[in-house]
Amino acid sequence: MAAEMAHPAPAAVAANEAAAGGERPLRVYIVTGEHSGDALGARLMTALRAASPRPVLFAGLGGHAMEAEGLRSLFPLDEVVVMGPVAILKAYPRLRRRALEVVAACVAADPDILVIVDAPEFTHPIAKRVRKARPDIPIVDYVSPTVWAWRPGRARKMRPYVDHLMALLPFEPAAHERLGGPPCTYVGHPLVERKAWIDSLDTAPLVERFALEPEVPVLVVLPGSRTSEIERLLGPFGETVARLTQGERKLNVLIPAVPRHAERIALATAGWAAPTWLINGEEDKFRAFKLARAALAASGTVTLELAVAGTPMVVAYKVEPLAVPLRFLVKVPSIVLANLVLGQSVFPEFIQQDCTAEKLAAAVEPLLVDSPARLVQLQGLAAIEERLSLPAGTPSGAAAHVVLAQLGAE
Repeated sequence: MAAEMAHPAPAAVAANEAAAGGERPLRVYIVTGEHSGDALGARLMTALRAASPRPVLFAGLGGHAMEAEGLRSLFPLDEVVVMGPVAILKAYPRLRRRALEVVAACVAADPDILVIVDAPEFTHPIAKRVRKARPDIPIVDYVSPTVWAWRPGRARKMRPYVDHLMALLPFEPAAHERLGGPPCTYVGHPLVERKAWIDSLDTAPLVERFALEPEVPVLVVLPGSRTSEIERLLGPFGETVARLTQGERKLNVLIPAVPRHAERIALATAGWAAPTWLINGEEDKFRAFKLARAALAASGTVTLELAVAGTPMVVAYKVEPLAVPLRFLVKVPSIVLANLVLGQSVFPEFIQQDCTAEKLAAAVEPLLVDSPARLVQLQGLAAIEERLSLPAGTPSGAAAHVVLAQLGAE
């Protein structure tokens, strides 16, 4: 377990150095504002301890994963995990108060470096204030904001308070160079570290649990992780399943669902035209991906998960009508991350008025059989795995080396 960095009094610093055998520890202040960042931060902590020539002490804000690696979080992470613009507005006074607490604690801790992990709406204001109070503290941002897709001006605005960016997607360093952002290094997507685990998963438990027949294709359906996504997509997805099962065609449907949405999804899919089962947990989710002939998915990170699992896909998305005029502000040719990584539109996407059962079914159908369309996708999936891979090491290890390089501590 990692050592804990006390907020410094001289006696505490001396005690820490004595505990480290007289060698001054590397003091890292690490902050995230969401659960995905907590997982990234935990792996980074492990990698930093392994790569650093000196002992490493940590302080900051994180969740259960970072705490398991030895961080004593300043306060519970759930107090600042808020999703959606309306929820953020309602929680703003609390978020601002907690952010100021983090700034004060970081400055008092006198760290060698500050690492902010994802959650830019929460972590970037913290970085700005720390930079103003202590311009001598290097600041590294782990996970690039999506400046290449939305509000590109953010890239240049980050330069005064972010010394180095660590990108999860291979095209992001070039995007920041083009947009005038901070120096940026591709460190690899965390899914790369899970590839061996995904490959090792046995699909037999799902086959046995649901008595799936080998000759009946499996379609995995992923309507999103937010209530609004689920409400907008389950309707057309259900109609798509009905079209795919017309005549004598059989189909089995698996839907990964987190507990908070399971009841809503179960009620909405009760009348679907094909046998439909809900599953829970990471292992069963990736088992379903491996078992499926194809996926029908909401746009998001899940498209990269499907790609690493080798699952052909059709992607859809719908936003609320008021947000439709904002579509022209999105600066990318595709909303599918898997397509952006490839640099070409291999995986079909259907947005807003194009998100219809007729179009979705026409795109999914050839993926359920051996067809030219399926072959094209399989070739694209293989290329994505290659592009996400690193020449050597792991993403967390690459990220650790970037952090240490900022301190000349490699």
